[in-house]
Amino acid sequence: MNHSTRRVTRVARGAVVAFATALALGALPAPTPAAAAAQHRTASPVHQVVLQGAVNVRDLGGYGTYDGARVRYGVAYRADALNKVTDADLATLGRLGLREVVDFRTPFELQYDGPDRLPSGLTPTSRPVTDSGLYAQMLTAIGSRDPATQDAMLGHGKAEALMRTVYGAFVSDPAARAQFGATLKDLAAGHGPLLLHCTSGKDRTGWVSYLLLRAVGVPAATAQTDYLASNTFRAAADAALRAGLKQSGVMQNPDLLIPLQEVRVDYLDAALSQLTTQYGDLYGYLTRGLGLTLPDLAGLRARMVA
Repeated sequence: MNHSTRRVTRVARGAVVAFATALALGALPAPTPAAAAAQHRTASPVHQVVLQGAVNVRDLGGYGTYDGARVRYGVAYRADALNKVTDADLATLGRLGLREVVDFRTPFELQYDGPDRLPSGLTPTSRPVTDSGLYAQMLTAIGSRDPATQDAMLGHGKAEALMRTVYGAFVSDPAARAQFGATLKDLAAGHGPLLLHCTSGKDRTGWVSYLLLRAVGVPAATAQTDYLASNTFRAAADAALRAGLKQSGVMQNPDLLIPLQEVRVDYLDAALSQLTTQYGDLYGYLTRGLGLTLPDLAGLRARMVA
C-alpha cells in the first residue's frame, strides 16, 4: 500500500469513527443544504426486487445520509417470506449474490407457512423473534368464521393495541434484542449481501431496516418513509386476501384485518417510545440493548455507505 492509499484509508476510517462518535453523543447534525437538495431530487430511491412469490422485497440502498453520502445498493435487502417463490424467483434471487438470509419467523409461522426456498448453496439463518401472538390471534379470529368473535378479538381498537404491543416487545424482549443485534453485527462484519425477512416483511423486518438506516446516518424521516413503503408494496396482496375471505364467507367484515396488515407511524412510535423509556436514545438501544460496539457501528457505516 503506497503513501497516498494509506492516507485515503486513514481519512475514511477517521470519517467513520467521527460518525459513530456523533451517533454516540446524539449529535448527528441536520442534513447539509447540498445533502437535503440531493435527497429531494431522489425522493423515491426504493428499488424493488420483483418476484412472483413475494411482494415486499426491496434493496435497502439508495437513501441519502445526513452528510450527503448514500447507502450502497446490493448490500442489504428486506423481504417478506420466501416460502412461495417460484423457480424464476430463485434465479432472480441468485443474481443478488446473497451470502446470508436471516429469517425472523417463529417456529409456529414456519410450521404453518413452510420454510424458505432459496438459491442453491444458501441455508436460512433462523433468528425467531416473537410477534407477541399476532399471527396466532389473526388465524384464530379468521378460523372462528364467526363475525361476533372476530369483532370481539380485532374490533374496537384491539387490533391496533395488539400491534403497539408487538412493537414495544421489539425493544423490551431480550430474545428479540439478541436476534436483531446478531443480524446487524453480521452486516457490520461484512457478511453481506444479506437479506432479512419475516412473514409479511413489514414489522420485525421493518423495525430492523429502520434501525439499520438510522444507524448509518439516514435521517429519521427518510427511514420512516422506507418503513411505510410496505403499505404500498403489500396493498394489492392484502386486499386480495380480504376479498377472498369475504367471498368465501369466512369473514363478514375482513376490514378488521387492515390494522394488522398495515404499518403505521403510531406502531413505529410505540417501539421508539419504549426505546426512549429503556435506553434514553437510539445509541443506548443499539449499544446497551443490541450489544453493538463502536467498531460495529463504524463497520456498518463503512460497508453500507458510499
